[in-house]
Amino acid sequence: MSETPLKILFWGTYDLSKPRNRILLRGLREAGATLDECHEPVWENVRDKGVLKPRELIIHLLRAVWSYPRLILRFLRAPIPDVVLVGYLGQLDVLLLWPFARLRGVPVVWDQFISLYDTIVEDRGKLSRRHPLAVLLYAWEWIACRAVDCVLMDTATHAAHVRETFGLADDHVQSVWVGAETEHFPELPTGPERLSGPLKVLFYGQFIPLHGVDTIVRAAQMLEHEGVEFLLIGTGQEEARIREFLATVRLSNLEWKTWAEYASLVEFIHGADVCLGIFGCSGKASRVIPNKVFQIVAARRPLVTRDSPAIREMFRGDEVGLWLVPPGDPKALADTLRQIASGRPLVARAPHADIAQLVTPLAIGRNALMALRRAVERARRS
Repeated sequence: MSETPLKILFWGTYDLSKPRNRILLRGLREAGATLDECHEPVWENVRDKGVLKPRELIIHLLRAVWSYPRLILRFLRAPIPDVVLVGYLGQLDVLLLWPFARLRGVPVVWDQFISLYDTIVEDRGKLSRRHPLAVLLYAWEWIACRAVDCVLMDTATHAAHVRETFGLADDHVQSVWVGAETEHFPELPTGPERLSGPLKVLFYGQFIPLHGVDTIVRAAQMLEHEGVEFLLIGTGQEEARIREFLATVRLSNLEWKTWAEYASLVEFIHGADVCLGIFGCSGKASRVIPNKVFQIVAARRPLVTRDSPAIREMFRGDEVGLWLVPPGDPKALADTLRQIASGRPLVARAPHADIAQLVTPLAIGRNALMALRRAVERARRS
């Protein structure tokens, strides 16, 4: 006998420009949930919230505050769901929803996905731990985690860190992978593989410490005259430092584009012989599997990324078309790319066949649905 469909209200100012929210919405529906949305757009036009100027941040926060009376009213008028799911970015959403959800007796699950304290203080180092704003940010997330019945993170490693950081019970934090919008990242059509000429290497993403772009450009410097060509797509916090380095060394084997439309990313992925993940040395870099890794896996392209507990949740480490290297080690990355260039037929195989089935929206939706059911049962027991 099949389970009764779970009635979910996806609520808040969640950012629909982010694949995480879109995949959860689509995946939960495909997995059989009955899902309604109660949404006010606030963040959709912000590419990187980490580089917002104070005035821009204040404007967006004021826009969010203006949205909350409408969101609360719509929540109170909506049919009572089995559970409310607050999407990313929801640090303020959950605090404002909390009394009204308790009033109606509805459990709340928060897809925290990214800890602002971890990102701003521990990963990007924009504030010291003792800075008053860092203390305030920690307290904010400490309370937010306790205002909900369950917190979702993107990996089991990340979930364990949140439990430890904020002192939460084991069953209070669960994990659901990010996944990929597979219609945007299809497998490369069957055809003749390019087994000669320069090895084309692709990186795309934000220029933030987690991604370790400095490791990539220094590896490119080591390989400048060895038939390995790099294409970087992105910008961000570390752009000025990377630009200064490249102005000094003037690499002939590296091209840099500051932006590519989401829909065109797969063309760059298919045009590369090998794609790069992340190489940062921070604790957060060891706890996450970024969007790009899921997208590269879905497109069935060779991948080089840093070894970490998080990536080992997805891979054993010995799969065809996967190379794991130490973080922050340009020599190890350069040596790996030399190895790939010298064994080009290995690259011609389409890797990740089994794992690609685990990153589809349906697979992510099923996992999210199980996590939500566990949260509902936990709320009923308590």
